[in-house]
Amino acid sequence: MNDSCSGVILAGGLSSRFDGKNKAYFTIEQKRIIDRIYRVYTELFEEIVLVTNDPLRFLDMDLRIVTDIFSVRSSLAGIHAGLFHSTCQHAFFTACDTPFLKKEIVETIIGDITPGTDVVVPDTSVGMEPLCAAYSKQCIKPIESNFAKGEYRIRKFFQKVRVKKIDEKTLRKHDHDLVSFFNINTPDDLKKAKAIVNQNIIYK
Repeated sequence: MNDSCSGVILAGGLSSRFDGKNKAYFTIEQKRIIDRIYRVYTELFEEIVLVTNDPLRFLDMDLRIVTDIFSVRSSLAGIHAGLFHSTCQHAFFTACDTPFLKKEIVETIIGDITPGTDVVVPDTSVGMEPLCAAYSKQCIKPIESNFAKGEYRIRKFFQKVRVKKIDEKTLRKHDHDLVSFFNINTPDDLKKAKAIVNQNIIYK
């Protein structure tokens, strides 16, 4: 159990492609996606934080619920809120629509946190995965600075902090198919997720 890093779940998206339905509550094999993530987190973190602008939906969960401080529609606002409200110097983040997050991937990422590192982010052949990454509280001010300029893209503030990337070869040692980074953006993605479970029992 890690008491120097918080686990943060981001659940503040609009879910516009699902008519506003909250993706965290979609089920894969009768298990809500957010419960799958929560199970991984309880094995790793003493403090679990949920960032949402609809807190009443999550009152049944045993975690700390917070809301965005900045009223902008951006995942970066969720990262900012998670860092601001967490009690640890570092926090690991994932979105609420990632049903196959593996404990080993999270351990690999938080295991690379050092005092001189502000961001630990997976870097694969398709690019970085900033919504499955660890951030330090040192990121708060650079994020706020970018917000003041109207810049809400996550990677843009990376230029102002110390970033450590984890290469794909290392990641595949712990998640061969990189399913930890699979997220559900569309109804087709949801169908694909259910097909993955049906075909591969190791993902259940």
